[in-house]
Amino acid sequence: MNKFTGYRCSLCGAEYLPGQVTYTCPKDGGNLDVIPDYDFIKKKFHPEDITSRTEASLWRYLPLLPVNEPAGDSTPLHAAGWTPVFALPRLADKLGLKHLWLKDESRNPTASFKDRASAVVVTRARELKAEVVVTASTGNAGAALAGMSAAVGQKAIIFAPKSAPPAKVAQLLIFGAKVILVDGSYDDAFDLTVKASDEFGWYCRNTGYNPFTLEGKKTAAFEIWEWWLEAHRDWHKKDSPLDNHSPLSIFVSVGDGNIISGIHKGFKDLLALGWIPNMPRIIGVQAEGSAAIANAFHANTEIITPVSATTIADSISVDLPRDGVRAVRAAKETGGTYVTVSDDEIIRAIAELGKMGVFPEPAGATAYAGLVKATGMGVVRSDDPILVLNTGSGLKDVRAAMQAVQPAPIIEPTLEAVKKKL
Repeated sequence: MNKFTGYRCSLCGAEYLPGQVTYTCPKDGGNLDVIPDYDFIKKKFHPEDITSRTEASLWRYLPLLPVNEPAGDSTPLHAAGWTPVFALPRLADKLGLKHLWLKDESRNPTASFKDRASAVVVTRARELKAEVVVTASTGNAGAALAGMSAAVGQKAIIFAPKSAPPAKVAQLLIFGAKVILVDGSYDDAFDLTVKASDEFGWYCRNTGYNPFTLEGKKTAAFEIWEWWLEAHRDWHKKDSPLDNHSPLSIFVSVGDGNIISGIHKGFKDLLALGWIPNMPRIIGVQAEGSAAIANAFHANTEIITPVSATTIADSISVDLPRDGVRAVRAAKETGGTYVTVSDDEIIRAIAELGKMGVFPEPAGATAYAGLVKATGMGVVRSDDPILVLNTGSGLKDVRAAMQAVQPAPIIEPTLEAVKKKL
């Protein structure tokens, strides 16, 4: 039995049955949205049926996902998601804010948000009996696919630009994936992956191409919903009357647009089920050197014009975002906006979050850098509840992290030398 009713094109609105299409709309190449069977879910489940579950992973949301539970014993594939949320009172004070939290996706099995998408895509690949799963990646998506595939013995092939950080390439290799470095950009690797999957019959995981990536990423919205049910209630025990404030604002770093689109999709699903009364405000943050989606948003258009992407945040360095239209809508339809930040601001954000005990990679720090800028622009108010998403670990790109700090001094092994450095 299919766990979803079909697909809908995000551009033309054409609908397809589950077996009619695999990746994008045959009419216009638009990204496809998986359509859950909302009527069935409403009849069979209530919010308490989800929130009472004991699974500490994204699989607690299995009734809301278009795949069946992965077979086998507990593996890293079963451990993706259910990442912690931390309060950041010292940074809140510094920014003149009252309510600030961070959701730390670096706690996923391969240390990035992308595990969510790969866990669902690998599960789908197993259902389709795909021999090989392939993806293009600057590192994180590939590491996630390699790790999730290794957990269940699925063959994986990764096309990565040769400029990908060595630590990320090391992950791909250690997990046993076949790694092919491309002498070109992420976009070149993306196009080559699509051609190769068509030629060899591989199942393509590419972000903004395979509709099941969005289904994995939407689980972060479900977790935020669950967390907010409790955090909101606890907050109001000592604060203003319930809901007498602005909606939760969520800051998300944006590259190809699939993460912010996935979070939006998750909240849209919850709204369609009647499990939330309204949408949170979603604010996208892009690096100034890779701002195709932000440019489109501020030009009030859904036409995404490619850029020549250059930024230290390799995970969000994209010339032509493959999920740009839905990413524009994620901010527009929730009353959000887009903010752009410089590489210098990203580097400073790495250091600031590090002092709070969170070590983000550049792309992960971009969301916080956007919050810093947004507070100065009046995009958020001091009493707004705000959640920042850190999408990956700083251990993914130590070279970038070292630009955020002063090098450690080298001293003689004497107490006198220590005193001089105190």
